[in-house]
Amino acid sequence: EDNLSPYGIWIAEVMLQQTQLKVVLPYWQRWMETFPSLKALATAEEQLVLLQWQGLGYYSRARRLHASAQNLLKQIGPDAVGNPQHWPRDLDAWLELPGIGPSTAGGILSSAFNSPLAILDGNVRRVLARLQAHPRPPMRAHRLFWSWSEALIAAVPERGRDLNQALMDLGATVCTPRSPSCDRCPWQLHCAAYASGDPCRWPVTEAPKPLPFQVIG
Repeated sequence: EDNLSPYGIWIAEVMLQQTQLKVVLPYWQRWMETFPSLKALATAEEQLVLLQWQGLGYYSRARRLHASAQNLLKQIGPDAVGNPQHWPRDLDAWLELPGIGPSTAGGILSSAFNSPLAILDGNVRRVLARLQAHPRPPMRAHRLFWSWSEALIAAVPERGRDLNQALMDLGATVCTPRSPSCDRCPWQLHCAAYASGDPCRWPVTEAPKPLPFQVIG
């Protein structure tokens, strides 16, 4: 139930938006050594920020982090940034920051403050798609998948941090894209994809578009 520092969690969530954990971890460690606090990041030169990001790709993420750090420093105040109590806990406040969507904001707030907010990253989509054996690509049923994630949080609102972490870990280590370890899955008996005998059929992907037909001659 302790509040954790949102700073390192926020950096990790943004790094993980389009990059796998095994790639992100050493970058995150070096970043936290170079910019150990919100103030250190906010007052750094942009070129140094981009240098620390080099290799992760999607450099707009680094620029948005830098700009957001400056906004947060003004909002919280330089003397209060070390205290998690002074960081924003309102979902809308995080959504106002560039590059922060509902899933990233939910991940930050649930991890830092145990807030009962849902997440829906790639790992969670895959877990839910297999659990329900959903017949459409997850991105084509975005609201439905959100409702499933929100229903899970609503069942244990006092453990938002644990639940979201468990969902992400389940997708990353057990319910993997290829060769899922169904024998280790705590939801095996409730999983429609496992019951089908071929869980890798889910999530359903978009059918490839046919090549344009051209008559020659």
